[in-house]
Amino acid sequence: MTTPAPARPASTVLLLRDGAEGLEVFMVVRHREIEFASGALVFPGGRVEGADVALAGGDQAAAFRVAAIRETWEECGVLLAVPGAPLPAEGEFARMLAARGLVPDVRGLAHFAHWITPEPVPKRFDTHFFLAAAPHGQDALHDGHEAVDSVWIRPADALADAEAGRRKVVFPTRMNLAKLARSASVAEAFAAARARPVVTVLPEMRMAPEGRILRIPAAADYGGEEFLAGDPPSM
Repeated sequence: MTTPAPARPASTVLLLRDGAEGLEVFMVVRHREIEFASGALVFPGGRVEGADVALAGGDQAAAFRVAAIRETWEECGVLLAVPGAPLPAEGEFARMLAARGLVPDVRGLAHFAHWITPEPVPKRFDTHFFLAAAPHGQDALHDGHEAVDSVWIRPADALADAEAGRRKVVFPTRMNLAKLARSASVAEAFAAARARPVVTVLPEMRMAPEGRILRIPAAADYGGEEFLAGDPPSM
């Protein structure tokens, strides 16, 4: 048997605001030359770095939250931070925070989901998803490098665009959009996330006549156990 590729720690942020027609989430379009999810509409996020662990005081669990906050700053220009005594940590993000007397607002995030890429896939991620409320007075923008476009969009509209073929949305993003679409406001989304435990999703794949089927735990609360993937095997 082939040893599965290691799943690299990563964090993803669902940045939320209350729009005129309901809950909206900030999403970016990934550059088409990027290896993973090229050209797809995704939530901002990226790998957990050593500097994130240091900024979290060595707490591995908290490092996922710090990484989520750093990625929000780097990819969206939105700073999720509060006043506090800076920790002795290296890295551009840590230095920027220290210069302003700020620390990452890890308590302001709500743990929303935990997905691990299936074992047969050669490039795997161990990704925690977090909700974050967009701070007043800060505008979210795409970085122009990894992300070439961005949009505030209702989850149901993003799903409808994917179904109609207007946007590319990979399976984990689609599933988390569907879960988020149950909430009508930022407050409702946070309340729902904090009321239910996060169950790790490590999809099991099988092929069927209609396409690739992914099986996930019913306890993860995505409304079922088996779903048509609807995207390439790289997930």
